[in-house]
Amino acid sequence: MLTAQSVTETRRSGITILGATGTIGVNTLDVISRHPERYKVIALTAHNNTDLLFEQCLKWRPSYAVLSSTDSASEFEKRLKDSGLSTKLLTAVDGLIAVCQLEEVDQVMAGIVGAAGLLPTLAAAKAGKRVLLANKEALVMSGQLFMQTVEKNKAELLPIDSEHNAIFQCMPANVDNNQASGIERILLTASGGPFRTFTSEQLSQVTAEQACAHPNWVMGRKISVDSATMMNKGLEIIEACWLFNIACDNIEVVVHPQSVIHSMVSYADGTVLAQMGNPDMRTPIAHAMAWPERITSGVAPLDLFEVGKLEFEKPDLLRFPALSLAREAQHQGGTATTTLNAANEVAVAAFLESRVPFTAITQVVEHCLERAEVLDGNNLDDILAVDKLTRQTAAGYIQANNGKLN
Repeated sequence: MLTAQSVTETRRSGITILGATGTIGVNTLDVISRHPERYKVIALTAHNNTDLLFEQCLKWRPSYAVLSSTDSASEFEKRLKDSGLSTKLLTAVDGLIAVCQLEEVDQVMAGIVGAAGLLPTLAAAKAGKRVLLANKEALVMSGQLFMQTVEKNKAELLPIDSEHNAIFQCMPANVDNNQASGIERILLTASGGPFRTFTSEQLSQVTAEQACAHPNWVMGRKISVDSATMMNKGLEIIEACWLFNIACDNIEVVVHPQSVIHSMVSYADGTVLAQMGNPDMRTPIAHAMAWPERITSGVAPLDLFEVGKLEFEKPDLLRFPALSLAREAQHQGGTATTTLNAANEVAVAAFLESRVPFTAITQVVEHCLERAEVLDGNNLDDILAVDKLTRQTAAGYIQANNGKLN
């Protein structure tokens, strides 16, 4: 269950931004820049984009900066010192976890992509923070454990994914029982990605550059590829199950090329509530940061006359099997979704490095799912072990079939 309380206080709300140099992080800082009286940047983190992180530190003067990669840590620390900043540098996973647990931090923007974001995001939940969840993999990998941690520590969990934020906005406040609230279905919209109209033969020939050119959204390379395979939507189905306590079979994916309706909720009386807006991540970011208030985000108002029309299609499960694989993993439960995520991350990385074709991504995932032992998923050590083993299995499969996957 999602809960939230007003953050209006006499002092500014302290924020840690995990993945500050990525798309989510940059957009979060843009929203903060519009409301300096409300928010204070406590910590900024990055993997290895030291130039942008340094620029951000100069502007925002956070108490802490974290580099998850230690390769350039010494050089970066010297740059901080030479600039006269008092910002303290931390490194690696321990550093990420530490800045999520600081007493002066009220909110943690979980914007690290992939499994790398699990431990710090989980740490934020353990610390009882308001967790602004842009890292869907945390729930995909450890849904039951993560939600139990949120509840046990009275953390607040607010979704940043545009679809889940839209669903949250279309639901009654403090939903404890979907059936009692009359909620029948969630309609999860999808743009269809850049290859929505491609044939199977065309899909086998696409390049990484094509896959990363999303028609509506500005995203990182990994998420862009997930959108192109529609695995992103499969992961979002799993995320929605946990966020809204709803069965997988009650979530329907609707391809909506304009990306104006971000998702919908269907009720027993025939009502369908939709959240609409221009495709810009600053909208859900501002909504979650200020909840239950509304603040300006910098996003232009939606012009329905300019949009002109809204189209809806059923997804093609033959050309985009990732949706079926995700549903299958969620039905299996436990660590099956951990396996799904790990195999996909390895396969996407291989595609971006031109080691496998686009259509092989789901082949690798299916191979790993068929061979994985499914554990109950309540133990963090088990989750991390399954994640590690799956990555080894996926890498081995790709290497053994070098040039044979299609």
